[in-house]
Amino acid sequence: MISRGIQRGLNDFWAALLFLSTLHLPVKVDFDATAMKRFFPVVGVVLGFIVASCDHIFYMVFPRGVVSFLDVVVFILLTGGLHLDGLGDAADGIFSGASVDRALEIMKDSRMGTMGVLALLCVIGIKWGGIYGLGGKRFLCLCLVPAYSRTSMLIGMRYLPYCRKMGTARDFFEKEVGISTFYPFFTVALFSILLGWACVALNLAFVIICWAMVLFYKKRLGCITGDTLGAMCELSEALLFLVTSALL
Repeated sequence: MISRGIQRGLNDFWAALLFLSTLHLPVKVDFDATAMKRFFPVVGVVLGFIVASCDHIFYMVFPRGVVSFLDVVVFILLTGGLHLDGLGDAADGIFSGASVDRALEIMKDSRMGTMGVLALLCVIGIKWGGIYGLGGKRFLCLCLVPAYSRTSMLIGMRYLPYCRKMGTARDFFEKEVGISTFYPFFTVALFSILLGWACVALNLAFVIICWAMVLFYKKRLGCITGDTLGAMCELSEALLFLVTSALL
């Protein structure tokens, strides 16, 4: 029989996978935001592995440019554009030049403005360029970077308060994000050693990107929302692909 602890862990992993992706599983899960968020990096590995596998298949038919574009499309299909939607809304609000309260209202508007469209085009373009530039250890990079980018959301949750009284991401802030929440990420990050010296640049870039975004959000809003968490995930993913492509 499976122990209660393992059952709970599997439940939380399935919950995280269902929340962060469009994958449908024939299992019944209990959604506990506090418990499942620690599995965000593991979900990133699963999504990255699927994309990396598709990448290998695409290479049998298409040239690298087309393969890289299709990889980006697969990422979007696997997430349902969840974080891209947040990126567009966050860009509209943050770069509106409006007050904090007004910026938060703009983010809630389902319509996308010029800044949102530009942000989407830039980030998707950077992601495509980064994936295109991946050479050696391409499969490993495609698996690792999504794990890092989803961990960036945990860092945002740890160091900034939630802006709204209600919202999709509100439950994730009910309990403080402690160091134990990052244990699955630390396990995944150990595999970055397989990148050789590039692992140093990857981890350093990750820290710099996360801290830069946390400081920017703190200065601009003083808090964080579900949309800005999504933007953090997408931007860190695109930039980390760019960094690894320059080194491998």
